[in-house]
Amino acid sequence: MTGYEALRNRAVWIDLDGRGKIRVTGDDRVRLLHAMTTNHVEQLAPGQGHYAFFLNSQGRILADVYLFHLGDYFLLDTEPETALKIYEHLDKYIIADDVTLANETAAWSTIAIEGPDAASALASLDAVNPAPVPTHDYDIAAWQSGFVARVAATGPLGFRLFTPMAGRPSLLAQLAAAGIEQADTEAARTVRIENGKPRYGEEITERYLTQETAQLHAVHFSKGCYLGQEIVERVRSRAQIHRKLASVRIRSTVAPPPGTKLKVDGKDAAEIASAVFSPALGEVAALAYVRTEQEAARRDMYVDGTEPSQSAHLV
Repeated sequence: MTGYEALRNRAVWIDLDGRGKIRVTGDDRVRLLHAMTTNHVEQLAPGQGHYAFFLNSQGRILADVYLFHLGDYFLLDTEPETALKIYEHLDKYIIADDVTLANETAAWSTIAIEGPDAASALASLDAVNPAPVPTHDYDIAAWQSGFVARVAATGPLGFRLFTPMAGRPSLLAQLAAAGIEQADTEAARTVRIENGKPRYGEEITERYLTQETAQLHAVHFSKGCYLGQEIVERVRSRAQIHRKLASVRIRSTVAPPPGTKLKVDGKDAAEIASAVFSPALGEVAALAYVRTEQEAARRDMYVDGTEPSQSAHLV
């Protein structure tokens, strides 16, 4: 597993070129994005960003997005599977608005630097023009011909480097010169799940409501109307959720597949969304949708059909 130990203990780089990048321009770009996402776009100043969801009218999550304010345009950074989906979703709601969308996925190279030493690793790039280290989550800073954003997908600390595709070879050379190791997708996924960081398309899908994902940093609860807002507010005001995404540890070396039930007293207490064997923990790390009563009681669970050999507990 390339880079696993380095990602947990030092810093690595991760290839994110496949992620979708959508440029949004035009005088009405702020109004449109504010009305279409769960976070407060109107409060963003140039050089700032945030994490948000796109919802449908039933409050189900269509996609997630990192939204960066780059002055005269916004760049939406999305999962590879949702780039076209978001583009078409936004385009459908552009009626008389002065908004232009451009799918720039192929135009931008995106590299993540993540791990406990990510800040010092980032600062070590380019001795002549050192890379800036943004201070606050989702803030951005111009660098070379692109920018750096403070975004962590696998753990507490990370940065995302956006550069025009022509600059990718130079950036890779700088990473090599700085001695920063690459982590492959398997290592990144393992550490991400160990750290309880969900990914849209795996743990978060259209099946779930916003509050069920426990990713409330994606939502501004007093921003006003947006698509799906009525459902989000109804859930908030009535506290009507029956499950919530949480980190679980399973005493086993075999990761159960998504959809596996965790039981308490023979009854369903949780459902696995993703699971991996963690070499560092010596057991399975998982993300699961846990029944709210189980989250409160925090009783030991067991993997369906394995009682009592594969017990599980909330982290």
